[in-house]
Amino acid sequence: MGSTRLPGKVLADLGGRPVLGLVLARLARAHLDQVVVATSDRPGDDAVAALAAEAGVPVVRGPEHDVLGRFVLAVDRHPADDVVRITADCPLVDPVVVDSTLGVHRRWDADYTSNSLERTFPDGLDVEVVRSEALRAAAADAVAGDEREHVTPFFHRHPTRFRLASLEADEQLGHERWTLDTAEDLARLRAIVALLDDPVTAGWHDVLAVAGVRAGPPRRLGAPPGLHFVNHPLAAGTARH
Repeated sequence: MGSTRLPGKVLADLGGRPVLGLVLARLARAHLDQVVVATSDRPGDDAVAALAAEAGVPVVRGPEHDVLGRFVLAVDRHPADDVVRITADCPLVDPVVVDSTLGVHRRWDADYTSNSLERTFPDGLDVEVVRSEALRAAAADAVAGDEREHVTPFFHRHPTRFRLASLEADEQLGHERWTLDTAEDLARLRAIVALLDDPVTAGWHDVLAVAGVRAGPPRRLGAPPGLHFVNHPLAAGTARH
């Protein structure tokens, strides 16, 4: 709720439901044992916790800026071998991409896997998977503010310590923006969602069909050493815990 550019964005209306509500509804279609909302313990996030509880989703609350510590708290209360991180500013998160990222993670026996290390998917379809032991190791050693607040930079900065894996799309679409950060983003997402037959079940290719390609190709940054590339979003299929 404390976004400086768009305060309260996770509860903004998007297609007749709050942004977070749409995220949870779409994630319910992924092959995950449990979805947990990890929000801050500030009073301003009481509404976030209430929405999650109303949806029947467990809530964990912790420090506002130590989100990494908050994730460890979530694993303490809801043990899991692997943790899938989805941010609420990705309202069009695709459950098939979630399942595929998790499948790649397990195929490579990785510590950290993402579809945004080398961005080929539209910004707003971000998925990260972290082995719980690796998450605890990062929480024990990470000291930089952005490592605590943004959860995963510690893994990006230590590619020789952790086994990293990446999922790539068949097309270079990393320049497309479907994320929610500004009022302009919200207006665009509302226009996209209004064109979808069903915002909950629409896949990301359905979104692309109505959103179109709007930007030029991205500059490829190159991957850190030790990174494994696995092509095609469905390459790994789906996986359950």
